[in-house]
Amino acid sequence: MPVTSHVNENGVAAVTVDCPPVNALRVADWYAIADQLTSLGKDPDVRVVILRAVGRGFNAGVDIKEMQATEGFDALIGANRGCFAAFAAVYDCPVPVVAAVHGFCLGGGIGLVGNADVIVASEDAYFGLPEVDRGALGAATHLSRLVPQHKMRAMVYTSTTATAAELHAFGSVWNVVPRDNLDAAAEEVAGAIAAKSPAVIRAAKESLNGIDPWDVKRSYRFEQGFTFELNLSGVADEHRDAFVAKGGAGTSAPGTNTTSGERPL
Repeated sequence: MPVTSHVNENGVAAVTVDCPPVNALRVADWYAIADQLTSLGKDPDVRVVILRAVGRGFNAGVDIKEMQATEGFDALIGANRGCFAAFAAVYDCPVPVVAAVHGFCLGGGIGLVGNADVIVASEDAYFGLPEVDRGALGAATHLSRLVPQHKMRAMVYTSTTATAAELHAFGSVWNVVPRDNLDAAAEEVAGAIAAKSPAVIRAAKESLNGIDPWDVKRSYRFEQGFTFELNLSGVADEHRDAFVAKGGAGTSAPGTNTTSGERPL
């Protein structure tokens, strides 16, 4: 199964994404993340959720191969709605969501992590939005929760990435650890949250969302409108076809601080 979950005896749930080779997610996978988080949030025994992935990187965005192989606009619309649902499920989850990030976190991965409550990352983690290289836009809303405004703009325009260490310096990443210690670091902070009163923590999550200066769902939906315009113009298809022809899988352009358009290897 590409998306699985389990809950331990302390009420710490883990949602694990495993979509080889690079965790570029199909439409169904985005909805599966949303469904898992929604279900776990409704479980009174769950006190906190860890969102993690296995494989070479945390997330490489949407599966462009699926999009380009599907006739009509079903996959395109599905990816947009699926991403919206997954990002919203992270944000709206009644309990805190801890994102455990390793390797590349790109495209849709930024939407997931940017809406999380706490982020822990491995030393090899890096974050970016290569959307402009794919003829698309989106998740700048979430990137702006991770890096300062002008840094975000430069990253969007150039498709450059930021390291976990940079995000830790900005205060958006809680902890940076060796990759082998990532799960333990996520479990440590999740355990500290789970040890608190569940009623108080759920109230805290709701209250923090209520005072959030970002209306993340409205803001992201606004961004998506420009992606649809680019698709209607034909520009996006040209970029996606070129990416698939080069052997690309997701929306990603990995490589720390690079605009080369390389793919996860």
